[in-house]
Amino acid sequence: MIHSAAPVADELIEMRGLRFHYRDWPSKRAEAPDLVLLHGYTGHARSWDAFAEAMTDRYRVLTLDQRGHGETGWAPPDRYGVDDMADDLQALVVALDLRRFTLLGLSMGGMVAMEYAGRRPKELAACVIVDIGPEIVASGATRIRAGARANDIFLSRDEAFAAARALNSLPPEAHHRHRVDYSLMRTSDGSWTYRFDRALRSPNTLRPRDPEAAWRSCANMNVPTLLIRGGLSDILSSEVAERMIETIPDARLALVANSGHAVPLDEPEGFLAAAREFLKG
Repeated sequence: MIHSAAPVADELIEMRGLRFHYRDWPSKRAEAPDLVLLHGYTGHARSWDAFAEAMTDRYRVLTLDQRGHGETGWAPPDRYGVDDMADDLQALVVALDLRRFTLLGLSMGGMVAMEYAGRRPKELAACVIVDIGPEIVASGATRIRAGARANDIFLSRDEAFAAARALNSLPPEAHHRHRVDYSLMRTSDGSWTYRFDRALRSPNTLRPRDPEAAWRSCANMNVPTLLIRGGLSDILSSEVAERMIETIPDARLALVANSGHAVPLDEPEGFLAAAREFLKG
């Protein structure tokens, strides 16, 4: 049954000693299941706005600002591991009493999804991993680290957007502008900088998982899983993607053409189509 949904709510919750922010998108459908979305490194919950709205015909959608990102609090510099973030997700599941929910994670969020799903939580019904794997293409990792260390002080929102377009011209312009605008905060001198924790701008703060541990998580996953890869990705190689499909017991692969690593940003319509084919609600 379809009904008019209540407006999206921005919520704050204290978990594991940090204040977290998430957005709660009510479904247009009565008794719809839950879909949790996890953004990537330097991202935020608002980057999912268009996709979350599109999925409310099938799901109640929850978009979480992960630790150190968006409007969520900053953690100690040594507490930005994938295991820390998976523990945050488990705390959210308990706090909101989520049952039989679907999890979708992009990049860093996909690493968290692999870790969480590999624990075989009884609450998880299905999983979508977007353009990440246990092993990362070295050139892509170098590009992301260089981007995080690049200039992060801007005189205006327009200057910040111009810098983002210079690094990636693939996304639809309005879609890209929305992501950048919600990435920024003011500083005391009137300039603009990124909201995510400054400690994360150091390449050694975000602790990657050991690849073999991540492969074990893949092998231990016990829910239907979709892996989405950008056709132009410099992070997830086709070889690693194929190995993931062979390793995860119930997995399929979707390729989104004309997209780099940031699939939901670069090719939002193609990403939505690939996700909706799997996410039936």
